[in-house]
Amino acid sequence: MTTQFFDRLRQFLNSSLRYLGLLCLVLAGQMSIAASPESSDTEQVGTVSLVLGNAYLESANHPRQIVKVGSVIKVSDRILTGANGHVHIHFIDDGLVSVRPGSRLDVVRYDYNEEKPEQSSVKFNLQEGVTRSISGEAAKSARQRFRLNTPIAAIGVRGTDFVVSATERTTRALVNEGTIVLAPYSNECSAASFGPCALNAVELTDSSMQLIELDGSAPSPRLLAAPHERDPGVLRDEVQLVIADSSDNDGNEAEDKTITNEVYLESVTSTRVTDEAATVVPTVVAVVPTVLEFTPDTPIAAAELTSRQLVWGRWADDNLDLERITLAYNDAREGRAVAVGNDDYILFRNQDNGTRVDRGLGVVSFDLNSAQAFYSSNSGVVAMQVEGGNLDINFDRSEFATQLNLSHSLTGNVDFIANGSISDGGYFNSRDESQRIAGAVSTDGQEAGYFFERQLLDGGIQGLTLWDAR
Repeated sequence: MTTQFFDRLRQFLNSSLRYLGLLCLVLAGQMSIAASPESSDTEQVGTVSLVLGNAYLESANHPRQIVKVGSVIKVSDRILTGANGHVHIHFIDDGLVSVRPGSRLDVVRYDYNEEKPEQSSVKFNLQEGVTRSISGEAAKSARQRFRLNTPIAAIGVRGTDFVVSATERTTRALVNEGTIVLAPYSNECSAASFGPCALNAVELTDSSMQLIELDGSAPSPRLLAAPHERDPGVLRDEVQLVIADSSDNDGNEAEDKTITNEVYLESVTSTRVTDEAATVVPTVVAVVPTVLEFTPDTPIAAAELTSRQLVWGRWADDNLDLERITLAYNDAREGRAVAVGNDDYILFRNQDNGTRVDRGLGVVSFDLNSAQAFYSSNSGVVAMQVEGGNLDINFDRSEFATQLNLSHSLTGNVDFIANGSISDGGYFNSRDESQRIAGAVSTDGQEAGYFFERQLLDGGIQGLTLWDAR
């Protein structure tokens, strides 16, 4: 009896131990899975290579942080840019993404298989704004596994370089190189899938010279004529017409033009940077006499600057060797009042005759007296040439329009164009997602000055101007 009892006890203990061992193995496996998520969720998939303005990074397990050059990008990260923000990301397969101002981009997936790149998977979600994607090895080798989603459309690639603008209601895209396929979401095209969709899809190639657009109310995308890059030779006529044309469009048309121009701006900027750099040397040599008229070789003498009604003062002496038309803050402010300014410069104005601009001036055209401009990038700060420009003010309608021609070997030719309103105090300003301008006129309407800022694909431009009425 005793022997049978111990035999049964031994069998029970052995069974219990086997069960506990199996249970431990199951639990250990579950714990291992929970502790080891996919590598793409935890490992670095990209690095921030350029930051301009205000930009932020949101991660699943971290609070919002300011984006800096060198910031690590992982799957599930979200990049947000402010009205002046611009971020470039270099991914592990040499893919490049540019996130322009006022945008939100999610890195949904970035699984790059270096040994078998055709098995890679890449997905982005552009919630709003503008982004440019230049495919790396993953998207090139696994085109059926690449997707960029917007709120209303799915974009797949059969190429390498494209620009997308997205809102809740519209998606627009332009192709710099290769081909994309854009389609609305449907039962056969879900945001969760990868690659191009087929239902109601439209292809766009780099050779078509068109934009592709999907409106939320349309069943399928449509192709539109892309804006053509303007010839600097006709910019003068355009500027003269801006004031008359600025009030002719309603708000919806203005929004549509802004979105279209944002897409085009990203493309044109990169084209100029790559194509015109090769010919910049002879171009600069050819226009040296004209350039020197507006961008002096040496700083303008203090006595000449202070003889004007409008004088630029600088807060600090950073990059002093590049300053041409500014004075130290205390020298510029003497006997003058602040007109406009930013973090670097203040425009002071002589107000002996009051704070309001004389009445009855009508339309006044100004000639550029002098200017300075800088291009800032990761490589540093360099001086640009200001080769010409125009400024027209309609005092009767309280409107202004201006245009500048700038150049540098790193940027090619850049045309800065702006328009907006002017107050009876003679102050004017205008800004959008990629540029800003603010200035003032003398109270007798005979002088003007403004500072300007413009974001390019690989850096930013800022500068100062002084003008004289004709």
